[in-house]
Amino acid sequence: MIGDRIPRYAILSHRWGMEEVTFKDLMDGTGPSKQGYDKIRFCSDQAGRDGLDHFWVDTCCIDKSSSAELTEAINSMFQWYRNAAKCYVYLDDVSKSALKTGNKPNYQPWEPDLRKSKWFTRGWTLQELLAPASVKFFSRKGARLGNKRSLELPISDITGIPLKVLRGSPLLDCSVPERMAWAKSRQTTRDKNKAYSLLGIFDVQMPLIYGEGRDKAFKRLKGEIDKAVKGSDGSRRVVLLHGLGGIGKTQLAIAYAKRNKGSHSAVFWLNIKDENSLKHSFSMVAKRILREHPSASRLSSVDTENLDEVIDAVKAWLSLPNNTRWLLIYNNYDNPKLPSNKDPAALDIDDFLPESYQGSVVITTRSSQVKIGHPIRIRKIENVLDSIEILSNASNRQGLIHASSGSSMASLSH
Repeated sequence: MIGDRIPRYAILSHRWGMEEVTFKDLMDGTGPSKQGYDKIRFCSDQAGRDGLDHFWVDTCCIDKSSSAELTEAINSMFQWYRNAAKCYVYLDDVSKSALKTGNKPNYQPWEPDLRKSKWFTRGWTLQELLAPASVKFFSRKGARLGNKRSLELPISDITGIPLKVLRGSPLLDCSVPERMAWAKSRQTTRDKNKAYSLLGIFDVQMPLIYGEGRDKAFKRLKGEIDKAVKGSDGSRRVVLLHGLGGIGKTQLAIAYAKRNKGSHSAVFWLNIKDENSLKHSFSMVAKRILREHPSASRLSSVDTENLDEVIDAVKAWLSLPNNTRWLLIYNNYDNPKLPSNKDPAALDIDDFLPESYQGSVVITTRSSQVKIGHPIRIRKIENVLDSIEILSNASNRQGLIHASSGSSMASLSH
């Protein structure tokens, strides 16, 4: 894998047991002698049957001797499962074959074992159930039992998770207490890991602290959830980049978005050069939201030919109570509606901002007369790193400068 060119891959969800194969075991060649290697072989074989050349297993694909790699993995786990082409749930305590009985067509002989499976009691498997779009369940013998959709009724009954969520409804549509309830009876080997296992469920990140107990870990988790729900200070952050044309405002906004994308649930780019360009941008944003959140009710029912309705629906989605971590970039706001601007085609950006005062906004403009947010005058960019640090501080994203290397950023300044 090079950069962002990640091939399609399968991922394994399972309950850890005795003799799991670790990263070190694979490196020194002792993995095949361990009992846990059977699961790796199963995942490899099933991925091959599904036409996938790559697969990922948490026991052996994370170097746990590296605290930095472990922290990154735990904070990225939900995304890795979500991006997988297939997720295979290996139930080592469901051993019966997947054959129906003739006299009870809707009865599966293994369903009692499924309902008692300890996989449903583990903390980490909650995100492994919810994040991927395609989840297939297999018995210990590798017999396919069904998928998340075909087994949704017993899964919902076992877990208490609503059917709409199992079908892909955004987790942001569910309240914090509701999501917490899904995890209440689940357990992890270490108490503090229960908090870490919920990071993806609440779309937050936080560093691992060795030695902290369950209570401290959950206190930090609650703090991150509160910031995500309310915004870091309960308000919207708006940064205005203004300066001469061709000086690098757009370049800086792109670099900032790339380096800070992990801090936002979504990044949307809007061309506000003129009304037609802006409406077209909103149309593209709407399509992306529907693609990633197909149950967005208002957007799914809107007339896509009526761009005014599309804009209102997008603004409404961005104003949902739990949807506060997005970033909107309004680029080329060069014809703003001002008392001194008599152009009838001038735009008032306030008409195109979400109603709720939440999220983050970056605006680029040639005009120094626009009065909105925190203004930053951009002169010729000699050092993109310095410029990003200024923008980072203005948007309360300190530390961004350390997330990228000088060499990778230098290419953006030419």
